[in-house]
Amino acid sequence: MPVAARPGGRPAPPDADAARRALIALRGEVAKAVIGQDAAVSGLVVALLCRGHALLEGVPGVAKTLLVRTLAAALSLDTKRLQFTPDLMPGDVTGSLVYDNRSSAFTFREGPVFTNLLLADEINRTPPKTQAALLEVMEERQVSVEGTPRPLPTPFAVLATQNPVEHEGTYPLPEAQLDRFLVKVTLPLPPRDDEIRVLAHHAGGFDPTNLAAAGVRPVAGPAELAAARAAVLAVAVHPEVLAYIVGLARATRVAPSVQLGVSPRGATALLATTRAWAWLSGRGYATPDDVKALARATLRHRISLRPEAELDGVTADVVLEQVLATVPVPR
Repeated sequence: MPVAARPGGRPAPPDADAARRALIALRGEVAKAVIGQDAAVSGLVVALLCRGHALLEGVPGVAKTLLVRTLAAALSLDTKRLQFTPDLMPGDVTGSLVYDNRSSAFTFREGPVFTNLLLADEINRTPPKTQAALLEVMEERQVSVEGTPRPLPTPFAVLATQNPVEHEGTYPLPEAQLDRFLVKVTLPLPPRDDEIRVLAHHAGGFDPTNLAAAGVRPVAGPAELAAARAAVLAVAVHPEVLAYIVGLARATRVAPSVQLGVSPRGATALLATTRAWAWLSGRGYATPDDVKALARATLRHRISLRPEAELDGVTADVVLEQVLATVPVPR
């Protein structure tokens, strides 16, 4: 997105209001290719504002991969797709040392993580050893090979997908890795009217592999994202709202259906997403409604249910609904 130029030809950094307008415009830009997933787009934008990673869950065919590709195009960010399979090795993710015959020395060949947005497709289809290769990448934003750290580009985020219904040949993500994802965004099957719009879109010649032909254009970039991240950190949070976040986290730990509730890391994550949502809403302060708006996306993957509760059909979202209904809201 163009910004004003400084004397000498260098562009001036965008202000917070301009960055907000650009990021809000993302929803309309992504909708040119992905129909009916506004909530998922908002969740991904919040994750990027908080320098976090996102887990996208949905059955095949709900445009998870297309959503990430379109978001990257609208943000003018580099993206790479990595299909996770049972035979994928850690070096296939992070990169490895390769012997160069010409120089008679080992050189580092970068893996697909050296990008801005890494689409980790079907992350639960690869064994824990390869899943663990992403832990340092997600937490430290660097790759260490033979003791040498190599920083990743800025911005960087892992946007991983998984299928919630197919379990054959999958390796569920361990709790430690799930906790590294800031949000878990669910992509439901579209309502009837939206599904008709999807078919009409394709009948009109839409090609998912050619986003430029669909009219998708960059409406923001790394400069707007950096300005927005700085502005989010300035959002004020009243002590009563902080206490409300802690109250929600503590309530999950004593819920009858829960085996393992939200940790302090989860409460910190909810604070971050709350501030980002407040800023996107045009406010310099957070409210309890901001907390409620992001509680499910931020906390649902941080709750481990008791086996008997799962057999009864209880889900993490059900637990969160009960918690949100019972924890007193500050006025």
